[in-house]
Order: sequence, then structure tokens, then C-alpha cells
Amino acid sequence: MGRRGKGQRFNSIMPSAFENTDSWQYYAIRLTELAISLFEWKNLPDTVDERYLELTLFRNGSAVFFKDDVLGYLALQVMSNGYMDLYGIPKNRRAYAINGYQKKLNRKDSVIIFNNRMHSNSIQTVDYYAKRLWDLDRTIDVNCRAQKTPVLVQCDENTRLTLENAYSQFDGNKPVIFSDKSMNLQDALKVLRTDAPFVADKLYAYKTQLWNEALTALGIANVSFQKKERMLQDEVTRAMGGVVASRYSRLTMRQEAARKINEMFGLNIEVGFRQDDDLIPDTEEDGGDEDV
Repeated sequence: MGRRGKGQRFNSIMPSAFENTDSWQYYAIRLTELAISLFEWKNLPDTVDERYLELTLFRNGSAVFFKDDVLGYLALQVMSNGYMDLYGIPKNRRAYAINGYQKKLNRKDSVIIFNNRMHSNSIQTVDYYAKRLWDLDRTIDVNCRAQKTPVLVQCDENTRLTLENAYSQFDGNKPVIFSDKSMNLQDALKVLRTDAPFVADKLYAYKTQLWNEALTALGIANVSFQKKERMLQDEVTRAMGGVVASRYSRLTMRQEAARKINEMFGLNIEVGFRQDDDLIPDTEEDGGDEDV
């Protein structure tokens, strides 16, 4: 009896654990894809993979650009391999790839590209918001289900499996539920109403605000404010201040790296935002003070 009860508890916990993992992965993947698609590199050599470069910056906070004598120009993962200069930049560094490729480099034949001014990654930001978003999602699910089954059932172990089977039929919208006539339900169980209030709509509104907060932290344009009936262009611009600040921390480091790469290797690499014109919504054609 004890072993069966343990197995039943395990089976009841696992679906919830899988749903938690799926929900976290959903938000982590979505936010990651948005974060690594924000910047557009132009005039990169064909041997440099833009997606891999942005993914490396996202995960590790830095990458290194150099020229291999055989493979050509590359942008790969990097680790410090020696002393730092006065500004904390590694004098010697080692490029490496997942297939085992490694190459010793220094500041005369390579340029380190940093993800932001803190030289940190963005994956921690995504993980932070993904955890909070999945928690809200699961809370919304629980609250919605509580409206369908707003009861708490107390029973003994002898009748628990029977009641779980009956609930499965109920949850599957079966029109008739059968029970053994020898089972005394009145003595075997007690039903308490939880009367859980419906707050899923409020939680969903908060989740939308949290999603927009995550986008702002990543520098992605979003409507993270309640639009008033008459909102001027300048008001929208000021409301987007957090997005702009988050963007430029990452953009300036990429532009600085592109400048150094161009000087070292004689290239013409540029980097900017994708669809930067979408940052501020369009206004009426009559002038900048028109309503949005």
C-alpha cells in the first residue's frame, strides 16, 4: 500500500514538473531569439556567422574576431590567456569552438567584441524573466482550473484511487460517472469548497507588463505603458527611454569592436539595429506634435 501511494504521488507531481519546464523553456527560447536578432551586422566576411556571433555574445558576454591562415576571418568564443592591460582587457586570448578548434591570439592580431559595457552576458536577464513569466503562467492555469473544480476532497487511502479515477472521468467531460455500490461515499470522504476567486485576468495583465519589462531590459521596442487617449510624439519618446538606454549599452560595444576590426584588417564592417524606425510609432503627417 505504501509503495503504491508513493507511486501515485510521483505520477501526480511529474505532469506539473513537465509543464513548469515547458513553460520556462518557451519563454527562454522566445526571449533568446528576440535578443540575438536585435542587431544587424553588415559587410561581414562570408566565413563569419552572424547568428553564431550574436549567440556567443548573448551566452558568454564576449567573442573574438581574427583571421585564420586557412579558414579566413572568424568570430568565435574566447577565453583569457594571460595578463590584463590597464583597462582589464586580456592581452593574450584563446579562440575556441565546439568542434575542438583552438588558436592562440593577442591584441595585435585579434579584437574582442563585448556584449555590453559591463562585459557581461544577456542570458541571465532572459533566465530571470523566463522564471517569473512561467511562474505567472502556471499560477494562471491553477486559478482557471480552480474555477472548474473549486473543491478540496478529504479521503482515506483505500478510496483515493477510486476517487482519482472518478475525477479523471469528470475532467474528461464524461456525462456519467459510475461508482461501486458498496462504496460508502458519505463516510469515505469529505468535500470542502475552496471558492477560489477568479484573478486570472489580473494576473494576465501583470504578465503582459512583465513581458514588456523583459523586452525593455533587452532593448526591444514595446508598449510598456498605458496609452492615453491623446499621447504626443514626445511623450512616446520619453516612455521609450528605458528601451533606448538598454539598446545603446550593447550597440556601442559592437560599434567600437567593428571600428577596431576595420582598422586592424582593412574591412568595412558596420553594425546597427534591425528596423530601428519601428522604435517610435508613426505620427500624423501634419507635424511632430500630433497624437499617436
